[in-house]
Amino acid sequence: MNSKKLAEFIDHAWDSSIVDRLVAYVRIPNKSPMFEPEWERNGHMLAAANLMADWCRAQPIAGMKVDLRQIPGRTPLLFVDVPGELPGCVMLYGHLDKQPEFTGWHEGFGPWDPVIRDGKLYGRGAADDGYAVFSSLTAIAALKTQNIPLPRCVLLIEGSEESGSVDLPAHLEALGPAIADPSLIVCLDAECGNFDQLWCTTSLRGNIVGQLQVRVLEEGVHSGMATGIAPTPFLILQQLLARIESANGTVLLDALQVPIPHDRLAQIAAASQVLGTGIAGKLPWVKGAGPVSADPMELLINSTWKPTLAVTGADGLPAIGSAGNVLLPQITLKLSFRLPPTCDAAVASAALRSRLERDPPYGAQVRFEAGSAARGWNAPTFAPWLLQSLSRASAEIYGRDAIYSGSGGTIPFMSMLGERFPQAQFFVTGVLGPLSNAHGPNEFLHIDYAKKLTRCVSMVLADYATSL
Repeated sequence: MNSKKLAEFIDHAWDSSIVDRLVAYVRIPNKSPMFEPEWERNGHMLAAANLMADWCRAQPIAGMKVDLRQIPGRTPLLFVDVPGELPGCVMLYGHLDKQPEFTGWHEGFGPWDPVIRDGKLYGRGAADDGYAVFSSLTAIAALKTQNIPLPRCVLLIEGSEESGSVDLPAHLEALGPAIADPSLIVCLDAECGNFDQLWCTTSLRGNIVGQLQVRVLEEGVHSGMATGIAPTPFLILQQLLARIESANGTVLLDALQVPIPHDRLAQIAAASQVLGTGIAGKLPWVKGAGPVSADPMELLINSTWKPTLAVTGADGLPAIGSAGNVLLPQITLKLSFRLPPTCDAAVASAALRSRLERDPPYGAQVRFEAGSAARGWNAPTFAPWLLQSLSRASAEIYGRDAIYSGSGGTIPFMSMLGERFPQAQFFVTGVLGPLSNAHGPNEFLHIDYAKKLTRCVSMVLADYATSL
């Protein structure tokens, strides 16, 4: 393989077409079905899928088949099948659905208003992870132009990942034997600790998203009449949350705890030495605020192998400008629990419901409903060829060692694939580095890093072919 030609091909593809298509993709508000129940009627999801499918069909790859698959009531799936010259199969995964808008975008920026500044493409979804299909197919095409033999490669780009991949099982069942039995799975939906080297994700946390509702009164009552007699829903919520989380943020339920494997602890130690204060520094702190610990290793453990709770939304609390002196009748909180990679999400969900609903304070009506419960994932041991390939790619392209670390996020498809293909090797990586802020305001794609990551994918595919 000619490394110089590989870089030239990939850079040209990004500069001549990929960035332009990602700009157009950012403009499409194709929110995941959890956040946009009318996704099918408004047509945005299909528009985004067609944008990607049209680009794929325009690529000069002999024998490639591009299939935009649709099942009634399900988000579309883009399935690209590239025939190979060698036995075996590689699966490359990404998703096209997006998180909702969120608030706090810089002036002149917005979730659906793409802006390129300082080598970064700002807007919702480009980094998480609309770039994946473009990067994956370009990595394959770059090798094809040099006549490097490859096994069959299939691309799966789904439309419901941000909703827990709820539509994916139906598509996998419909595909049947077309999926084959991949022995290498490449996923470009993960994080990178910095933009200076290759980052390989070795684990993903699970996720439970649910609603906790407390109801005390049939209707709101003048606070001067009711406070001191009736408990407020907020008071009861505080007591309920204290059952599952301590004042310092430690989740208390045994069902959500797991032992951390020794090899993962060693990887965390190595990653924390590389990142140091950058682990906390990647977040957009307000002046004076800081992390829960000054120990980088503790922060990495907390964010990859410890359970955590975040309150991400509320109903029943009026905006301040509309809030009168009223004791509210009910409040509902949206809770997001991140689970350790090997924690059983179903068991954890049942334990949470039992703890929150049992013996409600003051006899209030308390209900916890888990809307989704996604399992985490712990990667199998890397094969020697893959370890060597990742190290070589990072050293050649970035000039630094590859780093192996867990991710605090959740990719439901990885646990599905891990169970379905237990012998497969996994190369899970991504472009979500410091301040790239997926799901939040000012999300961006670091274009140069994405180009280099595409080259890494090409090198790993070529090395996989020689290992067969």
